[in-house]
Amino acid sequence: MPDLAFDAIGTRWTITTREPIDEGLRAEVAAVIERYDRTWSRFRADSAVLELAATLGPVDLGPEAADLLPLLLDLSARTDGALNPLVGGSLEHLGYDRATSLDDRPGFAPAPSADVLELDGTVARLRAPAVLDVGAAGKGQLVDLVLDVLERAGAVPAVVDAGGDLRAAGGPVRVGLEHPFDPSAAIGVVTVDEGAIAGSGVNRRAWPGQDGRRLHHVLDARTGRPVETLAATWALAPTALLADALATALFLVEPAALDGYAFDYVRMRTDGVADFSPDLPGELFG
Repeated sequence: MPDLAFDAIGTRWTITTREPIDEGLRAEVAAVIERYDRTWSRFRADSAVLELAATLGPVDLGPEAADLLPLLLDLSARTDGALNPLVGGSLEHLGYDRATSLDDRPGFAPAPSADVLELDGTVARLRAPAVLDVGAAGKGQLVDLVLDVLERAGAVPAVVDAGGDLRAAGGPVRVGLEHPFDPSAAIGVVTVDEGAIAGSGVNRRAWPGQDGRRLHHVLDARTGRPVETLAATWALAPTALLADALATALFLVEPAALDGYAFDYVRMRTDGVADFSPDLPGELFG
């Protein structure tokens, strides 16, 4: 099966299909990614997210907001605010800003309460200054949107992989779980069949901060501090949106707090010990 590989939204994409993707379909995929980035990226000056931060709204965030933001707000409630879509300012404080300067300021900046964000359908308002960041689930949602384009064009079986957030249609795919301390190794392998897997690890988007502190992008929004107890999480779910969101949430709460969602998981602590769901479709290596 041929691959189409490219860089977008700060990560490497690989799309695998039975037949080569023609130029028209490539252009359609690129347009979907560009539209999504123009809405949700806090790294570009013309995005709707930065318009919301500058004006406090109202700003129409488009059709994807109807699925994305209620999910993030539900997970914010389930994690007692540890996962919060208004964590953008906390990340900027640590140097993960629009310019990706990685120049952190002293201390940590807790995020404002998620209650500051008001939604009326897809229209958002802020009751106080805040920066929306949907990194907890946005990449997964975009994977779903790209797969939708391929399915409408009949370009399946297909696998869409955006930096480890992966969704498959038309047949099972075996996926290795990258060791967070050794990218050349895997801690196990799972099978993704008509669904998605997403992973998050402290080895990705990590940088040295002031006074030798190690910083990364997975924060407890209540404190603005990077999570220190877990090294990596993976979630398998029907959609990449849900898998991505749950992989982030699993850094912050026990799996039982996410009851009601359909998913399997693997979590690896910083001491190297892993736990996983009892029905995981795969295996972990000793």
